[in-house]
Amino acid sequence: MPKINLSGVEKNYGGNAANAVADLDLEIGDGEFMCLLGPSGCGKTTTLRMIAGLEHLSAGEITVGPRVVDSIAQGVFVPPEKRQMGLVFQSYALWPHLTIERNIDFGLRLRNMPPPEREARVASVMKTLGIEKYRERYPSQLSGGQQQRVALARMLAVNPEVLLLDEPLSNLDAALRLEMRAELKRLHQEFKTTIVFVTHDQWEAMTLATTIAVMSDGRLQQVGTPNDIYDRPANRFVARFVGNPPINIVELGQKNSMLSASAGRFLSAYGAELAGASAIALRPEAIRIARQGDDVPAGVLAGEVQVTGILPTGGSWIIELTCGAEKLFLITHQPPDAEVGEAITYWAKPKALHVFDAAGNRLDAADRLLRPERKLNS
Repeated sequence: MPKINLSGVEKNYGGNAANAVADLDLEIGDGEFMCLLGPSGCGKTTTLRMIAGLEHLSAGEITVGPRVVDSIAQGVFVPPEKRQMGLVFQSYALWPHLTIERNIDFGLRLRNMPPPEREARVASVMKTLGIEKYRERYPSQLSGGQQQRVALARMLAVNPEVLLLDEPLSNLDAALRLEMRAELKRLHQEFKTTIVFVTHDQWEAMTLATTIAVMSDGRLQQVGTPNDIYDRPANRFVARFVGNPPINIVELGQKNSMLSASAGRFLSAYGAELAGASAIALRPEAIRIARQGDDVPAGVLAGEVQVTGILPTGGSWIIELTCGAEKLFLITHQPPDAEVGEAITYWAKPKALHVFDAAGNRLDAADRLLRPERKLNS
């Protein structure tokens, strides 16, 4: 499978509008499952459509393997049907008057594949996706999850070099989404197809992708493995967007803020190297609590708070902690040893802290000081 490279790619729809995509450099590796993740309007679907050839670039270049498929400078544009890519839309776009078998072999017929080979290919893909028994049915006779499988089968049947998926699971209920995530993961492992998957759902990205590209306002914020994105967010946007419940952010230097004061005192022990710190952040699962009289480990960030809410979620509990006008949220998988209204101490180990500068970017000096046991390459 080919490598896809986007270099200096921009998209502007004219007028005085801001770029839908701006100065995008992105490499999608051979056989990679890349998720383009971000909120609505961040440019992820526009990026996918430019890769597919459904949108013309305003600037930059896209290559697939050694072949340039779109370049403003070179005046090159390869039309969608010649890019050897399969595209699955949010709406399944199945032909309502054709049976499931005819929907799946539609692309093969357009390519004039000999009937014996075509039938064998369709049978193989239908078996892989578990939809052989629906061969003679019509799309209206299938559930949403079954229709999604048919849409995937239609694309896989033509054996595309690249599979592009535009929020294909958003129309499914929670149980079917979970089932189809597992199906997509298995298909990627089996077919080794390069997949580019657009989603606003962080859990889809975290569970499916080998690599995630986080976007905001048309710009790339961070590229990395799911663990990289979660454990070392490049900036405050990524830190806040990825994680549920959202990460807790404590601004430094805030007057009349006990949380800010305790965080400032903690960081001051590290001297001038952290002088550029503007905020710290804590994942909810990294926070621990201690009741009055309990021991708190030495060398940790700690402060006094009050329990103002305990929210059971089934397999875990979200605890709301309040200090003045500020709140922290922690999550625990053990029944909480605290009561609403109780004054307690929260604490977190230094290696759990994420520190950001005034521009909102991750402060690498903090990683070196607070996470010395980790080998940091950036």
